[in-house]
Amino acid sequence: MKKSGKKTKKESEQPPKKVKLYDATLREGTQAEGVSLSVTDKLKITKLLDELGIDYIEGGWPGSNPKDVEYFKKVKKMKLENSRIAAFGSTCRKDTDPVKDKNIKALLDSEAPVITIFGKTWTLHVEDALRVSLNKNLQMIENSIKFLKSKNREVVFDAEHFFDGYKADSGYAVKALSAAASGGADVLVLCDTNGGTLPHEVKSITEAVKSKFPDKAIGIHTHNDSGTAMGNTLAAVQAGATHVQGTTNGYGERCGNADLSALIPNLQLKMGIEVLPPENLVHLTPVANAVAFIANQPPPYRSPYIGRSAFAHKGGIHVSAMRRNPLTYQHINPELVGNESRVLISELAGKSNLHSKLEEMKITGKIDNINEVLEKIKALEYDGFSFEAAEASVELLLLRCKKDYKPPFKMLDFTVVVEHREKRGIFAEATVKVLVGNEISHVAAEGDGPVDALYIALTKALREGHPNIERFHLADYKVHIINSSKGTGAITRVMIDMQLDNRYWSTVGASPNIIEASWTALSDAMEYGIYMEG
Repeated sequence: MKKSGKKTKKESEQPPKKVKLYDATLREGTQAEGVSLSVTDKLKITKLLDELGIDYIEGGWPGSNPKDVEYFKKVKKMKLENSRIAAFGSTCRKDTDPVKDKNIKALLDSEAPVITIFGKTWTLHVEDALRVSLNKNLQMIENSIKFLKSKNREVVFDAEHFFDGYKADSGYAVKALSAAASGGADVLVLCDTNGGTLPHEVKSITEAVKSKFPDKAIGIHTHNDSGTAMGNTLAAVQAGATHVQGTTNGYGERCGNADLSALIPNLQLKMGIEVLPPENLVHLTPVANAVAFIANQPPPYRSPYIGRSAFAHKGGIHVSAMRRNPLTYQHINPELVGNESRVLISELAGKSNLHSKLEEMKITGKIDNINEVLEKIKALEYDGFSFEAAEASVELLLLRCKKDYKPPFKMLDFTVVVEHREKRGIFAEATVKVLVGNEISHVAAEGDGPVDALYIALTKALREGHPNIERFHLADYKVHIINSSKGTGAITRVMIDMQLDNRYWSTVGASPNIIEASWTALSDAMEYGIYMEG
């Protein structure tokens, strides 16, 4: 019996087998508060995204600023393996023909093979913001795209405010898409520009659009103002969208855009849609972190999939179960996306946390008093310590419980004096007395402040027996007041990040006395560095 060509409801609800990725970090991402990229930065990110396997990279708006003009000049010289560069701009102005429009000319002058233009689809914007007639707006969309297509460009049409426009006047919003399709647009992108649409609305509207334009590629562009950018994008793909726009780490105006760093594994691992070569998925976490570094943004600690905390486990019951089967508290194997599992040590830890930490740190040999270590950690956390980010301090606590561990030095005394002198101003002097082997080293040093003086003095005291200590670098020093309501008697927590070449380690100290807290963290950082090198 001959099958009908009409798709059943079940078949039509199946997600597409192929979805193309469009990364707008270099333009949309720079609209995020605090994000600014130089031309060099943008070229570095372009290379990373191309190597990852992104289909389209939106480079910027060449008609808006000199920086983007320079980017398009330089990116032409790059040999890209996977990505097509897109230039972004608007339709022609209301009183200008596309042939003479400066914005359209700038887009063509960029020589980008792909041009993305946005047009109004919401009657509110057409009449109140653009201030043209509804028909004139449709002409601007169609004529602009038709002209760009005559120049042999791939054209992506961003239907700005589409979901709001559709809900206000679905007939006109669809007419705007029809105008773009008549002009020859290769992709019709439905934009939730204000970020106020919910997933069930996105799905039903995208299905309606797909039924009216069955032969056109439909795209989705979402903002996260309602916290639904991810859900909205996945709903659109479920409804037939085959072109997904977003930014790395979700950077974007206001609350940001759909985060491609999480969208990619959701599409590939959860929905079975191959958007990257399978071997490239492991580069997702390094790329996300590299983009954050280039953009001078904090690492995406709590981001799904690629964040440092994405597979970090703190509760003792969780860790105990994971030691039997990692899938008990992890939805995927983190190595698939280039991440790793981490066990955190805190007052919530159990023995399983410490056993996992011993394995992670490759500490061999029996530790009989593991319960004592656990109780000590909990007592110290009660006193203001925090071991989650101070893994070197945790390792030292474990090492000190081993009978064969010999600390490289023992602190006997220290003194710190802060002085002000008329001609010199403020400075500090520290004296430290430490036992190194069987010898007592007693030295003094001056510094800009008390911690600096302690650091210099301890380095002088230890460098004869441990010359590598001269290469240690105090990379970061953080102070946190625990119970500020107690005023000057509050507990002070000090975190120190120490660096040797490309290795970092972190230690913690806590005390009502900031100098004592600093000394604890500093001496632990030195001890761990010597142990690591030894």
